[in-house]
Amino acid sequence: MGIGYLKVNLFAGRHALPMVNNRVLIKNTDGKILYDLITDENGTTETVSLSAPDKKYSQSPFINMPKFSVVDIEIPALDGHKKAIVHWAEVFDTITSIASIQLHPQIPGESAQHDIDEYYIPIEHAVDMPRYSKIDSKNHKENANKIFSAQNAQTRQVAMALANDVPIPEYITVHLGAPNEYARNITIPFVDYIKNVACSEIYPTWHESALYANIYAQISFALNRMFTLWYKSRGFAFDITSLPAFDQAFIEGRCIFDNINLIVNEIFNQFLRRENRLEPFFASYCNGTTSICEGLSQWGSQLMAEEGYTPIQILRYYYFQDIQIVESNNFGEQLALFPGTPLREGDSGEDVRLMQLFLNRIYANFSAIPVMIPNGIFGSEMTESVKTFQNAFNLIENGIIGKDTWYEIVRIYVAVTDLASLNSSGIRISAGEIPPNVTIQVGLSGELVSKLQFLLDYISEFYPVIPTIMRTSRFSYNTETAVIEFQKNFGLVANGIVDATTWQKLYSVYFAIVSTFE
Repeated sequence: MGIGYLKVNLFAGRHALPMVNNRVLIKNTDGKILYDLITDENGTTETVSLSAPDKKYSQSPFINMPKFSVVDIEIPALDGHKKAIVHWAEVFDTITSIASIQLHPQIPGESAQHDIDEYYIPIEHAVDMPRYSKIDSKNHKENANKIFSAQNAQTRQVAMALANDVPIPEYITVHLGAPNEYARNITIPFVDYIKNVACSEIYPTWHESALYANIYAQISFALNRMFTLWYKSRGFAFDITSLPAFDQAFIEGRCIFDNINLIVNEIFNQFLRRENRLEPFFASYCNGTTSICEGLSQWGSQLMAEEGYTPIQILRYYYFQDIQIVESNNFGEQLALFPGTPLREGDSGEDVRLMQLFLNRIYANFSAIPVMIPNGIFGSEMTESVKTFQNAFNLIENGIIGKDTWYEIVRIYVAVTDLASLNSSGIRISAGEIPPNVTIQVGLSGELVSKLQFLLDYISEFYPVIPTIMRTSRFSYNTETAVIEFQKNFGLVANGIVDATTWQKLYSVYFAIVSTFE
């Protein structure tokens, strides 16, 4: 028997608001309370230890033994937010599971069944579940001719090429079901999507080379879906589904594992591409046990990694010899670009000053992070501020701003400033307190549409099921999509038309959020 670990982060508003002094119960599957915890000023509990099967059981497909243990995580209703429960959160030997749970407000008039958010994690991990093979004959028809040469087996590294012609998205919209099935869509940060997929598809106890190889494939698969508009071009309002029968396993509410969290933060903008090709490679894969395909074998990659093969060797074995790992720094305007060299104590300049300004703004929401004078000098006080940030956001606590810490600081800065702009008094006044009694729909424009878009934009910060929209004062099809998702989520007729009933619900949800989380 081994020991695993668990910590819980509670937040609201796309990680912009930590939920402080909230009670968190860790229970076994019989309902016995194992830990009764309280979140700190960063919305985080202490890390607790839990029993788990020895990690050797999850490192081979040939050992028929339990590979992880499970617990339930319960957040009692408090101060106007809903009760939340994660059922069967996975705990692996030697690994820290991180449960990041978004709390939602209780909405006046909602039925009792809507007063609790419940997430069910499949009791069987995706890599061991029967699944359809992912076969794309166009991409893999040459696969039978692949050669794994002795010379390539000695390759330890591969040159990283820039591929800025492929944008790295800020968000991805996931359909929680089959493409033609009625199901919710959830819009989340792309980096969080990849972390979820990796933790759902593979075991965190695998060899590091296998983890990297699989995550490269998962990033490339998702970017291919988005780059080719695979679903959007077919009239769907999402980028990818949550089912491995069609795409990749995504499980809403699941825990993220600490080592996978760090790997994704490092390589989230790197993907696979064939030589002289533009699009991200359609990196098909299957588990290699209950399903066989012409792409990567997940269990096979683990066995190869144990034998000493590197990620690029594994990927070229299962795909093509001309597969390259490339990196895109095309983030549009969403992220300030990493300068290329880590910042550390003793450094100075505008990049240091920018990080000081960002951390000082984040302090307004996460008060444990020390405030600094933005003088552009990386001193000991900045090292402590960076370490505190890293601890709060599950990064290596070294006080150095590398690529992973840089982009996490920028992402959190964007989240807190976006919410602050929505919270400004001028915008609030423009929304008013009395719901309009005028019906509006696609094609209209003006002040009422501005109010609608403000309300939808604000609510989407707390309900990822509602896509973010641009506030243009024009009722576009994107606005209609957001209205439909809102109506679906709150039990209204999902027709995209904003009548008196929809206005009432919009204002009810908006004021519930304002009173609960501010």
